[in-house]
Amino acid sequence: MSVSGTRWRELACSLPEVEEKSHFGQPDFRVCGKIFAGLSPDEKQGTLKLPRELQAMLLEAKPQAFSPAAGAWGDKGWTHVTLAKLEAGAAPELLREAWRQVAPKKLQPSAAKPITAKKKIHRKAGRREEH
Repeated sequence: MSVSGTRWRELACSLPEVEEKSHFGQPDFRVCGKIFAGLSPDEKQGTLKLPRELQAMLLEAKPQAFSPAAGAWGDKGWTHVTLAKLEAGAAPELLREAWRQVAPKKLQPSAAKPITAKKKIHRKAGRREEH
């Protein structure tokens, strides 16, 4: 099953603090004023801001569904998606990843702080010791 333009819009707008606006006459989706996704006026193609590594993987795995945006935009991870060729289950995850690329850190779930070499935490007999 593929994704409709209506579903793409619903998924994008369901993410935290997203607004739908317009850019060059096309619907786009923004978080805190920054665009992370778009939709063609005919609602047949979506656009996503993706990490370059993910973009490369998608372009290789499904060239019939994904293509880079033209020029420097594509070099920065902007990727076109043919919605009729996108599996419905992939859309939420891809839109979340695009949202994460531009959303401020305060909106994103906090990640666990890494343990550094100077601060190793050991668990001994139910208590924590720092070294």
